[in-house]
Amino acid sequence: MFGLKPVWRGRVKINISDPTRTILDMLDTPALGGGIRSVFDMLKSYLGSQYRDPQLLVRFADQLGNKAVFKRLGYLAATFLNEKELVQQCRARLSTGNARLDPKLPAKRLVTAWRIWVPANFSKGSSK
Repeated sequence: MFGLKPVWRGRVKINISDPTRTILDMLDTPALGGGIRSVFDMLKSYLGSQYRDPQLLVRFADQLGNKAVFKRLGYLAATFLNEKELVQQCRARLSTGNARLDPKLPAKRLVTAWRIWVPANFSKGSSK
């Protein structure tokens, strides 16, 4: 298992995810982070933190194996974050088919460059 480290709680060993793995798990399943808006805020915090490691983020995303993660990450990085290298890495890994930015939210707008359905109120300049 990647991105996990063992921690002992008394006699019980548990695995906890590192910050990079946590971000990816939430991009994989936005509901884990309270929805895509919260996940986006956490992604911004991660990229501005001491844990920032875009190369590890991409490597872990490759290991995770869900191509929708690259669509979500790439769209957010390109539209709101000015993360050019991360955008290039995500674009190189785009799969065919479309995904939703957040599977729990209705979305009628398809951003074809990222093959992602985006909710109407989640647009450039307004991620809230």
